[in-house]
Amino acid sequence: MNILDSSAWLEYFCGSKTGEQFAKIVKSPATLIVPTIIIYEVFKKLLVETNEKTALETIGQLKQCKIIGMDLNIALLAAQISQKHKLPMADSIILASARSHNATLFTLDSDFKNIEGVKYFSGN
Repeated sequence: MNILDSSAWLEYFCGSKTGEQFAKIVKSPATLIVPTIIIYEVFKKLLVETNEKTALETIGQLKQCKIIGMDLNIALLAAQISQKHKLPMADSIILASARSHNATLFTLDSDFKNIEGVKYFSGN
């Protein structure tokens, strides 16, 4: 299983060269997990950069994947991850979601650089 961080989804949706690296993963929605916090982050950014109609249509692609919320185990693990790696709340929840589902996290967020279970892309 895989999780694309918000940064990876946004690069994919804007059609950037960096985003092209995630196309193969996106084309296999059965292998993708999307924590609800990623839907929040992506939708919020799209609302700012486009409009509500476009944002909702774009989010429709995320709905083809397995959507997961935060449960007690993820919340506790996220707090531990935040303390250990000094990650912000949303990043901690995303990484905890990945670890709870034995998923690899793909990201362009440098906060995740050198963390086990994460594939970091520099975006260059």
